[in-house]
Amino acid sequence: MAALSAWFWNERFWLPHNVTWADLADPAPGVEYPKAGHLFTALPLALGIFAVRIVFERFVFTAHVGIARRAQPNAVLEKVFTSITKNPDSRHLDGLSKQLDWEARKVQRWFRHRRNQDKPSTHTKFCESMWRFTFYLCIFTYGFQFLRQVSLLSVRDFLIMFIHHLATVGLISFSYVNNMARVGSLVMCVHDASDFLLEAAKLANYAKYQRLCDFLFIVFSVVFFITRLVIYPVWVLNSTMFESWAIVGPFPSWWLFNFLLLVLQVLHIIWSYLIARIAVKAMLRGKVGQKIHHQLFSAYLKSKKKNNFVRYENMFLFIVLLGSKSGFFGLWR
Repeated sequence: MAALSAWFWNERFWLPHNVTWADLADPAPGVEYPKAGHLFTALPLALGIFAVRIVFERFVFTAHVGIARRAQPNAVLEKVFTSITKNPDSRHLDGLSKQLDWEARKVQRWFRHRRNQDKPSTHTKFCESMWRFTFYLCIFTYGFQFLRQVSLLSVRDFLIMFIHHLATVGLISFSYVNNMARVGSLVMCVHDASDFLLEAAKLANYAKYQRLCDFLFIVFSVVFFITRLVIYPVWVLNSTMFESWAIVGPFPSWWLFNFLLLVLQVLHIIWSYLIARIAVKAMLRGKVGQKIHHQLFSAYLKSKKKNNFVRYENMFLFIVLLGSKSGFFGLWR
């Protein structure tokens, strides 16, 4: 095991010339660098954040969002639904309404709600988007405020999302262990700048505030294009590819990190094309309608709806940021 660890963390691959792991493990007095052991704090903290999310969705916003819940369970109607028919005709509706002393329309509404029970309700989607909005806003605000305290250089279909996850998690983990957390935090700050705006647009859409939804969609699109197509390549990539070359020179992991950063930029271009195409459709139709929203959210957040990987990816970043108070000093200045 020791031999495998020594091979994987080979200094000639991960570090610039004339830099060793000992330099990072034993820095000058008053200076602390990130350590690989810090990443293990993600495990207990992830459980804590998951518990906060459950409380947040079920008890905080559930009681205040003002969106109707599902119909209450009814033993008689449930038996009819499971053993007789899921879509009763007028004869069944009249019989059930007399048996329950309900209006026929109320019985019909119950069956409609029951048929949709396995689908995510607007209430459920609203609470989930509210959590994502709050979470993304918190990690972006925290990261931005933290980065202001240090001097900086002037310097997301399945396959696409899977590639994005591999690149992002690899960058987060290895850049932190390798003490390149400053540029790593800048990359994630740029990415998080637009996510909470998209969730805010979804919230407005679920709450039927169409004009607010349209406005937030426009703001999201503008911020997305500026951060992913301007700030990221012009400042971040310029620093990691050219300025770092002049300061520390290339080394094996330098090529790996910049390759992953370029992969992200290719994905940015693909997503920007999808968003621009949807924005054009929206302008031609005069509003960002329900179908347009569905297309956007499916294209950009496809994997977020199907799995929790992106959510935990950002949770992992948030935990890493919390765990380091002096780790944002990269190997190049």
